Amino acid sequence: MSLLTDPPRRSPRGGLEEVEQEQNGRLPFILSRTEVKLLGIAGTGFLIDAYDLFIINQVSVMLQYRLYEGSTLPAGLEGFIKAGANIGAVLGQFIFGYLSDAFGRKAIYGKELMIIIFATILCICVPTGALPASGSLIWIGVSRIILGIGIGGDYPMSASVMSDRALIWKRGALLSYIFSNQGYGSLLGSIITLIVLAAYKSPMDVHGETSKVDGVWRIIVGVSLIPAFATLYQRLTLPEATRYLKSKHVEEDTIARIKADYKKPPPPVLEPENEKGDAEIKATTSAEIQVQQPGPSENTSATDLEAGATTAAPAEESKKAHWKEFAAYFSQWRHMKILIGTCMSWFLLDVAFYGINLNQSVVLKQIHFDGKGDITPWHSMFKISTGNLIITALGFVPGYWATTLTVEYLGRKWIQMQGFLFASLFLGVLAGKFHDLSTPAFIVCFAFLQFFFNFGANTTTYLYPAEVFPTRFRSSAHGLSAAAGKAGAIISALAFNTLAKKIGTPAVLWIFFGCCLAGAAFTLLLPEVKGRDPDEVDRMELAETKRDFVAA
Repeated sequence: MSLLTDPPRRSPRGGLEEVEQEQNGRLPFILSRTEVKLLGIAGTGFLIDAYDLFIINQVSVMLQYRLYEGSTLPAGLEGFIKAGANIGAVLGQFIFGYLSDAFGRKAIYGKELMIIIFATILCICVPTGALPASGSLIWIGVSRIILGIGIGGDYPMSASVMSDRALIWKRGALLSYIFSNQGYGSLLGSIITLIVLAAYKSPMDVHGETSKVDGVWRIIVGVSLIPAFATLYQRLTLPEATRYLKSKHVEEDTIARIKADYKKPPPPVLEPENEKGDAEIKATTSAEIQVQQPGPSENTSATDLEAGATTAAPAEESKKAHWKEFAAYFSQWRHMKILIGTCMSWFLLDVAFYGINLNQSVVLKQIHFDGKGDITPWHSMFKISTGNLIITALGFVPGYWATTLTVEYLGRKWIQMQGFLFASLFLGVLAGKFHDLSTPAFIVCFAFLQFFFNFGANTTTYLYPAEVFPTRFRSSAHGLSAAAGKAGAIISALAFNTLAKKIGTPAVLWIFFGCCLAGAAFTLLLPEVKGRDPDEVDRMELAETKRDFVAA
């Protein structure tokens, strides 16, 4: 029985492997019951990712009071703990992206969440009383590198799990729903911080026991374990998508046919009946033998075609590392320029986005949002948390919703381009008027910046690799693109505090301004993917390659 012809079977998991089979005439952002279940599995993991990534923004302030009596953290170590998760994410995105394509989503999905759980427990177990301040920060930084491997793995995994199942006409909306959990994760982090700080008000503010902040940050970080454990079983038992199974079946079927063709013996060479036609017949027979050698099969990939021209066993070559196929595909400029576009736009976006969001509390302190005069540490932390909550509620979450509701109408390219341009506009205002804007005006401008980050490139850079590349390379290409983005986040996290002290925060914001303009330029390399089926495009390109091979 063939996977290509047989109808997919229903599983006891409610058809989670068959979302792509459901047909309806609803608006793209209206979800079916099965889609809600799938989003709960993939989206909750992404909420945890965002929570863990951005909570360090507020935890770092608490560590100042626990480890350095309110003084700022050493620039190098502060950059290390803020960059740690992104350093690990580069490895996780690259490794899990490859493994997902090579071994299947089902075999790998859920392992990244296990790493996140382990690293979170490791982080909150740091013995701050037994280690020197620098040792505690190094412990936290290393545990966040391990955490980042799991977070990074979730990027290509969740994107591929959803894209493999989504109907093309609503694929962008479903992926946006998943990515919008980044906003909810950041919002949840601010809310949890306020709640825990409020619970500790009496010992910290009334009795002056500032060291109690050690319990505050551990509770805040540990809260993420609740949704992690709640989602783990669902991920580990999620069925494989039929679209992925079909792509693997086609590949295996192609390899088997090529191997069978090359095992066929050549036709016999007939002896000429007379000397007069001997040379002519020999030439004709030789040509016939060459023609009768097996040509490319219907679904032969570009790499198989190249192997067929140089070796007698292309099937064995095609069984080698997944990267041979990957390298052959992206050796063509039409594919490489798209990969450059997804990688560079994500890299430049994350330089600015993480530079802002990992240091949002620093910026709020610089504009004295935490208050002036003789205030207690508790009041300072509470006001900073309130500022983070306001900016997240006004900018983060609405930006994601704007993308989700409009992505299937406006398209990915338009949203990404205008997002980069508007973000550069508001970065320019903040940089040019950093010391002149009133606090309310600064918060409003900052909220608009966050809005256009998320109604823009922060969402679409996640969508593009999941929608523009074919299933056989989707997870690997998404992991590579996301890793490029996290490389930008690492640079920004490590350099922000040092640069801000040397050249000032406004000058750093001007650098982010330039990154957003450059991101808009690299967006020009990308095609619009609204309504585009990358697997169909891939089949057409393979057919074209086959015709060229036969003609040659």
